[in-house]
Amino acid sequence: MGYQDWALLLMLSFLWGGAFFFAAVAVKELPPLTLVLARTGLAALALAVVLRLGGEARPFRAAAIPAFLIMGLLNNLVPFSLLFWAQTMIPSGLASILNATTPIFAIVAAHFLLTDERMALNKAVGVGCGFVGVVVLLGGGLMDGSGFAVVGMLACLGAALSYGLAGTYGRRFRSMQVSPAQVALGQLTATSMMMVPVVCLMDRPWTLAFPGGSVVLAVLGLAFASTALAYVIFFRLLASAGAVNTALVTLLIPASAILLGVLFLGETLAPRHYAGLALICAGLLAIDGRVLDRLRR
Repeated sequence: MGYQDWALLLMLSFLWGGAFFFAAVAVKELPPLTLVLARTGLAALALAVVLRLGGEARPFRAAAIPAFLIMGLLNNLVPFSLLFWAQTMIPSGLASILNATTPIFAIVAAHFLLTDERMALNKAVGVGCGFVGVVVLLGGGLMDGSGFAVVGMLACLGAALSYGLAGTYGRRFRSMQVSPAQVALGQLTATSMMMVPVVCLMDRPWTLAFPGGSVVLAVLGLAFASTALAYVIFFRLLASAGAVNTALVTLLIPASAILLGVLFLGETLAPRHYAGLALICAGLLAIDGRVLDRLRR
């Protein structure tokens, strides 16, 4: 990767790490489901403008709508809801560490659901390291009696599993002649449409007090910076650096999320959290394979 690619990768990690920071601020005054709708709805509007300016057609063909609905469910509605709910119980940095297990779940899902993505040795080692890291995180919570925090950690793992399934399901868009940007707009729009009746039934947002200025700014940052702009950068990196290099962002997101949480939210993590992060990162490096290949050479 060139210097520009590395700069974009660092920016993307900061934007996606910032999503945990923005969510931690917003859930103090907004219910998690309402926050999901605000994030996806505003981001969909922003991406619609981007596609219009770029001259791309809107992707809402009848044949693609069912796929957008399923992708919106797996890649947005379920994980966003679980992560935002989890952040009412655990620090944003810890949520980002657990979210880093997404590639591990994706590999396991691909092994069982796809015929051309079988488990290789380096992937098996990576999955094992990641599993041990999760045990360290969850086991520490059980030992110190913080059962409520364990529920939040399990919710983050559920979100990572949903992301992993979304990555496997999303491969079908290659044969549908839909660009990545169109997929992003389609799934965000589908998620927003699904969330409207859920939010009206569960949260009744018209009865909520209008949030404060910091929460409004957090919602805008979550929607426009950590979702719409992040998607644009993500697709740019996919085109210039490739999927394997772009996946390195998973290693960097927890660092930015932890830094923002410590500096601005006063969050602190226990030593076992950093031990779990180290094991998960070791697993991701094993899955990537390039470090092992260089050591062999």
